[in-house]
Amino acid sequence: MEALDTRGWRSALAGSQMLFVAFGALVLMPLITGMDPSVALFTAGIGTLMFQFTTQRQVPVFLASSFAFIAPIMYSNQTWGLPATLGGLLAAGLMYILLSLLVRLRGPGFIQRLLPPIVVGPVIMVIGLGLASVAVNMAMGKTGDGAEQIIDYPIAISIAMLSLATTIAVAIFARGLFRLVPILAGVIVGYSLSWLLGIVEFSSVSEASWLAMPGFVTPEFKLAAILFMIPVAIAPAIEHIGDVLAIGSVTGKDYIRKPGLQRTLLGDGIATSAAAMFGGPPNTTYSEVTGAVMLTRNFNPNVMIWAACFAIGLAFIDKFGAILLSIPTPVMGGILCLLFGSIAVVGMNTLIKHQIDLSQPRNLCIVSVTLVFGIGGLMIGNQSFSLQGISLCGVVAIVLNLVLPQPTASREAKPEA
Repeated sequence: MEALDTRGWRSALAGSQMLFVAFGALVLMPLITGMDPSVALFTAGIGTLMFQFTTQRQVPVFLASSFAFIAPIMYSNQTWGLPATLGGLLAAGLMYILLSLLVRLRGPGFIQRLLPPIVVGPVIMVIGLGLASVAVNMAMGKTGDGAEQIIDYPIAISIAMLSLATTIAVAIFARGLFRLVPILAGVIVGYSLSWLLGIVEFSSVSEASWLAMPGFVTPEFKLAAILFMIPVAIAPAIEHIGDVLAIGSVTGKDYIRKPGLQRTLLGDGIATSAAAMFGGPPNTTYSEVTGAVMLTRNFNPNVMIWAACFAIGLAFIDKFGAILLSIPTPVMGGILCLLFGSIAVVGMNTLIKHQIDLSQPRNLCIVSVTLVFGIGGLMIGNQSFSLQGISLCGVVAIVLNLVLPQPTASREAKPEA
């Protein structure tokens, strides 16, 4: 019995460590999009528990805020409001569930045929590059859209560059577990400098109570917001497959076969829809946690259940949420300069790793049109229904890949003049 208790305490300690690793990116997403970070902590915990239940506690992963949805959430919030955005996110979670059903009926190869690297690569690049202006504006002390100067430029850029430099230094030079928390390190150092320069507003922290319910928001359903958000689920679905393969290579198990890709996708979908019902951001599997699992060699999924419980507990500490909301804009802007760029590099690496030949006219057309449509912000439709940004370029990339003919040997072998 004593040995069992010891194992329980060790699992709890390891769970707090996993939450520590995921924490920086977890709260950064809601802070950027105007959501409540306390709600994000709660929905990350609930989502992880639902994922573990769906996959029968076989996969050691932690679910939290998906960066793929940042730009769509920001646009949807401005256009239809947060409740309608949550309705769209709930529908995006149902899209995951539909994909899991198709995988169950057709096999995992179905997803890879529908969404090959030539489709996924440029869409992921758009997610990162399309947000570049948001990161730069925040680093210069402006709002994300650049409409208002919140903090004087000289002070803002100093804070942003120190936050960025700290994040880079920790990612490259730190050792062990600390190497997995560069975002958290950047936030701590940037926040400290902001406090020394007197731009941190502590009044909200002192006024906050110790315990309180998170600011839950219920979704509303507007067809335009739903149709806008559903296609966004394409990129995170592929990212999910990559994360499942990655954690499988670390633990030496084939999670695509057992518990099955259909179950892991289903768990992601249920977690995302559940998060939207409470007012939280959509969930995805976190690659940072995969790195922590590899480093600690702790393959027990119960550790992630402990991490989920700690996240739920923190969500009800109101002062903690107030501290998160007091993080100055330049701190986040400096870190996002690296983070959004790294997302684009993941998409680029997808094309390189799968040896996509961009000298072929077919591939060149798909990548070029996808990038320009997505980064340029082209909109197709009207006020009742429109496709824009990631939603549009995801659909366009899939359609072009299905419609454009594959190169044949006769086309590739051009006769010499």
